[in-house]
This record gives sequence, C-alpha cells and structure tokens, in this order.
Amino acid sequence: MLEDFSHFNEHGRARMVDVSEKADTVRMAVAYGRVLVNEETFRLIQSGGLKKGDVLTTAQIGGIMGAKHTADIIPMCHPIFLSGVDLDFQMDEQQLAVEIYATTKCAGATGVEMEALTAVSVAALTVYDMCKAVQRDIVIEKICLLKKTGGKSGEFLRKDG
Repeated sequence: MLEDFSHFNEHGRARMVDVSEKADTVRMAVAYGRVLVNEETFRLIQSGGLKKGDVLTTAQIGGIMGAKHTADIIPMCHPIFLSGVDLDFQMDEQQLAVEIYATTKCAGATGVEMEALTAVSVAALTVYDMCKAVQRDIVIEKICLLKKTGGKSGEFLRKDG
C-alpha cells in the first residue's frame, strides 16, 4: 500500500521524491476556487469601496506570491523555477462569488499543480482578509485542479467542472 504513495520511503517515513532522472518538459496547471460573499461585500469589491483598497489587485499579487513560495509552505514540494503565473478573477453576480483561476507554467522535472492550487488558495484568503471588516462569514470553496499538461503522466482535464 505504501508503494502507491511516492512521498513515503521504504520505511513508511516522509521523503521528498527524487526527480533527478525525470526529463524536463514544459508543464502547465490551471486551478480554480471561489469566494462567496454577501451582496454588500460583492458591491464593495466591484466598486473598489473597501477601506483596505483594491481587493482583486491585492489578491492577484497575493496569489502570485503564494505560487512563488509554494515549496516554503508545502513540506514535500520541490522548489521550482516558475516561468509564468497568472490569475484571473470573474465576478459572478448571481452566485455573489469571486471566481479565481490561476495558471502556472514551468519547464522542469516536476509539475506546477501545487503552485496553481496555492496561488488560488492565497488569492482567496487575501479576498477574505481584505473583506473581513465588513463580513466575517465569507466562504472559500471548491479549490481544485482543472487542468495540467506535461510530464510523464501527460494531460489531466477535470470532467466535473
């Protein structure tokens, strides 16, 4: 059973996977998450009316910083040279949601899924931090990998969303 998990050694202890034999390939990942707010908070985000400033610009910077520091906060994650990080925000008026998409890219021996997921997570937490003075019951949800390309395992495309 332990052999199914690459982050355990033969003694069942945590290890960082050795990727030295893997070929460098161009890798890309897209992650998604959303932040649910109430109508007042939604309007304040849209209008830029929060006292702390521009929520989405701050969240974009936070998300990029999160992607760049993924290996510092995820214990077995390899430090990688990111060639690109981009975040896109969509305001869903019907759901009162800030939808967050993060795309990460690199050319290397290991993937960028964790960096994309971290970018979305940090961006969502930044939205919460920026808005908590006006709303404490904000919900962060549905953080997931939508797509990944490159590497030995090839392409992954989420089918349910």
